[in-house]
Amino acid sequence: MKQKPQRIISLVPSQTELLYDLGLNAEVIGITKFCVHPDEWFKTKTRIGGTKNINIEKIKSLNPDLIIANKEENVKEQVEALQDFTNVYVSDIFNLNDALDMILQVGKLLHKDEAADNITALIRNKFSSLKMIKQERRAAYLIWQNPFMAAGSDTFIHDMMQYCGLQNVFADKLRYPETTIKELQSLNCEVLLLSSEPFPFKQKQADEIQSLFPSVKIMLVDGEMFSWYGSRLIYAADYFDNLIQSRLLV
Repeated sequence: MKQKPQRIISLVPSQTELLYDLGLNAEVIGITKFCVHPDEWFKTKTRIGGTKNINIEKIKSLNPDLIIANKEENVKEQVEALQDFTNVYVSDIFNLNDALDMILQVGKLLHKDEAADNITALIRNKFSSLKMIKQERRAAYLIWQNPFMAAGSDTFIHDMMQYCGLQNVFADKLRYPETTIKELQSLNCEVLLLSSEPFPFKQKQADEIQSLFPSVKIMLVDGEMFSWYGSRLIYAADYFDNLIQSRLLV
C-alpha cells in the first residue's frame, strides 16, 4: 500500500503481537478475543469475535483500511466477505522461512521496514545458535483431546519440532489428523508433547496419558512457542534451547 494504513484490524493472535512489536499501537483498532498478547491490547482494543467466527458487521462499522488475516486460522468465506469492502492481507505459514518472509512483508506494507528487519534478524540469530540434538527422537505433538489430534507434516508446528530434534511420527499425514491411544502406542513414540493450546492440556491429562505410556516421556509444552509465527519467535528458540539443555528432550 502506497499510503500507510491508519485503521488496522488483526484476526490472528501471533500477528497481533507482531503489530505491537512493530510499534503500531495507535493504528490497530480491532483484534480477536484470542489475541491475548500484549495484555494491554487485550484489555483495551475493540474485539471483533473469534478467529473462526468474526463479526463482519462490527468490523465494517470500524471502517478499517487494512485487515491482517491468515489462511489456516481464519475462514475463507469470512475473509472473502471482508475483501468486498476493504484491503486484506492473508498470510500462509508452513515453516520458519515463511514466518520471516511474512514479518518482512507486513513491515513493508505498514511502512515499518526497519523494525521488521530488526525482528527478523534477531529471530535468525536466535535460531542459528540453537544446538541441535544429534539423534532425533520419535515424537507426536497433540493439540486436542476427545478426539486426540496431532500436528501433521504441513504445519508450522512440524517445522518447530525439527528445531527441537524431534522426528514427527505423523510426518506422513497432513494438517491435524485424528489419532487414538492404540495408534500412538503402535507408532513407538519416545516423546509425547501436550500443547497448552488450542486444547489446554494440564497435569491431570499428562498423568492419565503417562499411565498408558509408561516408557514414553510426556511433556506439557507452551503451544505459543510451537505455533505462533510472529515476533514471539524471538523467545521460541530460547524456549527450545532450554528444553534441550535441561535434557527434557534427550
